Amino acid sequence: MTTVDKIRNGLIDKILSIKDKDFLEALDKLISSGPPESEVIELTKEQKTMLAMSEQDIKNGKLISQKAMDKRNLEWLNAM
Repeated sequence: MTTVDKIRNGLIDKILSIKDKDFLEALDKLISSGPPESEVIELTKEQKTMLAMSEQDIKNGKLISQKAMDKRNLEWLNAM
């Protein structure tokens, strides 16, 4: 068991033994006001490849303005 799991389980055991409602409410507020857990998202091999290709495009100056891209997209949609 990892250290984080040991700490979490120890806290759970201690919380289960607390009978004081005010203390539990204060503890709940403290826990709720803490920073949110940030979920780590693993990228697929394909996503990493696309990001690397994008970085290369940027380095090589292969850029297009948002306005030009919007225009291209509208032309493409109108051609459908």
